[in-house]
Amino acid sequence: MMKTQIAKAKVFVTARFKSEGSVLGETVRAIGLGFETRCELDSTEAAEKVAAVVRNAENGCFVLQSILNPVPVERKFVLNGAEFDPEKFRRKKP
Repeated sequence: MMKTQIAKAKVFVTARFKSEGSVLGETVRAIGLGFETRCELDSTEAAEKVAAVVRNAENGCFVLQSILNPVPVERKFVLNGAEFDPEKFRRKKP
């Protein structure tokens, strides 16, 4: 433990997304536009000690680190108990 006293902490997160395309036309796309975070802290500790806590918190956050350093995603689909690939059933464009 770092034994740094933090009297109060508030974290605000804003995520921005948009979608475009057509569900019926199978062209829908979800797009992440970005994230903003603000961390408000109250502490009588030295700024250097609080900064170390903040760095550890961000470096230890699985979600934040996965956004900052994208990771591979393995996707599998099962239909009626059998594995299947949705891309094999892509609708032909007129």
